[in-house]
Amino acid sequence: MQKIIKKIMIVTMLSIMLMPFAGILGQSKVSAATTDPALTKIKKKGTLVIGLSADYAPFEFHATVNGRDQIVGFEVDMAKQIAEDLGVKPVIKEMGFDGLIGALQTGKIDVIISGINATPEREQVVDFSEAYLKPLQTIMVLKKDASKYSSNLSSFAGKKIGAQKQTTQETYVQDNMSSSTLVSLQKVPDLVAQLSTGKIAGIVLNEPISKAYTQQNKTFKIIYPKPASGEGAVSVAMPKNSPVLKSKINASITNIVKSGKLAAYQKKANKLMFADQSFWAKYGNLFIKGTLLTLALAAIAVVIGVILGTVFALFKLSPNFILKAIGNIYVEYVRGTPLLVQAFMVFFGTQVIGFNLSAFAAGALAMGLNSAAYVAEIIRSGINSVDNGQNEAARSLGLSKGKAMRYIILPQAVKNILPALGNEFVTVIKEGSVVSVIGVGELMFQTGVVQGASFKPFFPLVITSLIYFVLTFGISRALGYAENRMNKTSR
Repeated sequence: MQKIIKKIMIVTMLSIMLMPFAGILGQSKVSAATTDPALTKIKKKGTLVIGLSADYAPFEFHATVNGRDQIVGFEVDMAKQIAEDLGVKPVIKEMGFDGLIGALQTGKIDVIISGINATPEREQVVDFSEAYLKPLQTIMVLKKDASKYSSNLSSFAGKKIGAQKQTTQETYVQDNMSSSTLVSLQKVPDLVAQLSTGKIAGIVLNEPISKAYTQQNKTFKIIYPKPASGEGAVSVAMPKNSPVLKSKINASITNIVKSGKLAAYQKKANKLMFADQSFWAKYGNLFIKGTLLTLALAAIAVVIGVILGTVFALFKLSPNFILKAIGNIYVEYVRGTPLLVQAFMVFFGTQVIGFNLSAFAAGALAMGLNSAAYVAEIIRSGINSVDNGQNEAARSLGLSKGKAMRYIILPQAVKNILPALGNEFVTVIKEGSVVSVIGVGELMFQTGVVQGASFKPFFPLVITSLIYFVLTFGISRALGYAENRMNKTSR
């Protein structure tokens, strides 16, 4: 009995002694429950980086407000309110829709607010907030062809039906319209362009989008398929395992919806969509901005390409087996893979290894690395075109191999390859359109923005084609002039 009493006394004493530590442990559990890694990162930066694709009016689109180009839309206003509720500043990062989830997974952005739906496949890699919108699926067709189709999906059998890539609309066509041919494109304006010219029979869009297009363009008509099908839950996407961030965003969304702010945001977006301004007053600055970025990309890419191309050309000509192998592997690998893949690899790959490059920097680097492979072959062929007697004469005069290459061979090679290098510069300007997929606001990216905001799928392309022609023609003439001057001075 005495032993039992002794044990009870010991346990009691230990409990009293550990009570202060229990309080500390309890506090740590509470603090752990008030944050998570994603929220901690956002709070530490003081910003909420919001990823979106601004070609989806009235959700998000470009508009000229007070003489300045801005990304607007009801989701943009909602995103700003969520950031305010979190106590941080909003930062909008624009890119192609199909690159958003990858950007979220690699930490390029903190959340996605871009009309994205919570699907089982997406929920495996990201978390979703509660829904703030559940629009119906619709099929937009040409009004003159509307009599051919009905709400019965079988009426579209054998027809081409468009949908945006990696969206619930694409899944809807795959699941419910198997007798139709799916045409998947990255941007809605591109689909609308195909519908306008009769290349496809219809486009599956959610109701706010199709209503916006039919309100602006009376040649379109909406068909509601039966039975009525919802698009799904339009939600905010965030990193996986972010319970505290999710709860705070849910609370913000609940307040936005219940207070009527979301409805007010939608009215504001519709008003901006149909503002009474001339086409150039609305979108001219986008074409100018896109042109300047296209030239900047090309200039940086050519500098990188010429420097690295020269290095790899010399590697390929080196008697050293290792250097020669490195040069050959690089050139063959880069020339054998698409620039689109390389752009994604640089943009996401640099983030994985700890370099948070901007879309512009990643795009310029990808284009430069790609150009280097082609420039290497141009320079190699130029060096080989110089008569070997030039090298022998230089060596006989006492010049080292390096100096002979630098002062005798390379200057003559550059003269021989100038037309080819000029052609590469022109090619780089045109290939810059590829990096729009990672959110670089070059000319083709801005053209897509204008298409989405203006609901004019063809006219912006005409303007863009003329701008590209002026750029490439002007550069070609300038290079031709330089080549003629070099030929005259060498005589």
